[in-house]
Amino acid sequence: MRALQRIAAVLCLLVVSACATAPPRNPLADWHASPNHEPRRARMIVIHHTAMRSAEGALLVLQTRNSGGRVSAHYLIGEDGRRYQLVAEQERAWHAGSSRWAGMDDINSISIGIELDNDGNEPFSDAQIESLLVMLADLTDRLGIQPHLVVGHGDVAPTKKDDPSVHFPWQRVAQAGYGLWPRELRAPVPAGFDAWAALRLVGYDLRDPEAALAAFHRHFRGREDREWLEGDAELLYDLQLQLMELPSASGT
Repeated sequence: MRALQRIAAVLCLLVVSACATAPPRNPLADWHASPNHEPRRARMIVIHHTAMRSAEGALLVLQTRNSGGRVSAHYLIGEDGRRYQLVAEQERAWHAGSSRWAGMDDINSISIGIELDNDGNEPFSDAQIESLLVMLADLTDRLGIQPHLVVGHGDVAPTKKDDPSVHFPWQRVAQAGYGLWPRELRAPVPAGFDAWAALRLVGYDLRDPEAALAAFHRHFRGREDREWLEGDAELLYDLQLQLMELPSASGT
C-alpha cells in the first residue's frame, strides 16, 4: 500500500511540474503545436536617466514603484559603471510609458530599457558610458537590434520626458556605432527640402511639433529650442540620407 502511495505521489508531482512548464493554452480550441515561433524580440533600445541621487535608490524604485505607479527597466548602469539587470530581455519592462517612434506605438513591447544613474543635471561619467557601450555592443549583436535604433526616452515621448538630458554624449555613442549622428561632410540641401517630413522620417512623433523639435535639438544640438535653428535642415538632410543608405532589416 505504501509503495502505491509513493508512486501516486510521484505521478502527481510530475503532472504538476508539467503543468507549470506547459505553455498557456486556450480551452476553447484544440492544441496542435507548431514549432514556428520564438519569444517576442526587442527592436530598439531606449536610454533613460534615473533623475535620482544614487543607483541604490533607483534600484528600489525600479523594484517597487514611484509616485506615478509601478516602473521598471531591463538594465540599470551605475555611475561607477556597474551593471544591474532587473527584467529578462524577452519580457516587457515598464520604462517608456505612452510613447511612439518611427510610427511604432507601445514602445515597451518592442524595446530594451536602460536606466543610467544620473540626476539629469550633471555629465555622465566615463565609466558609465564605457559600460553602456559594452551593453549596446552585446544587445545589438545578440538580439539582432539595428544599431541606429538606440534612442532616448525624450525622443520617443517628447511631450512628457527629457531624459537622458542635454548632457548625454550622443555623438560619442554614435561614433562607437550606436544611434544616428550627422556626418561632418554633408551634401547640400536640395531645393524644396521638407524639414518636418525629414524629422518624421528620423522617427519623431509630430503630433506636438514643438515638443518633437525640442527633443530633436536636445539629442542632436544639446539644447531644447522649440523653433527651427540655423543649420537644422543640413543636419536633418544628412540624417535622412543615412537612413536611406541603411540595409533593409532581415528576418521574419
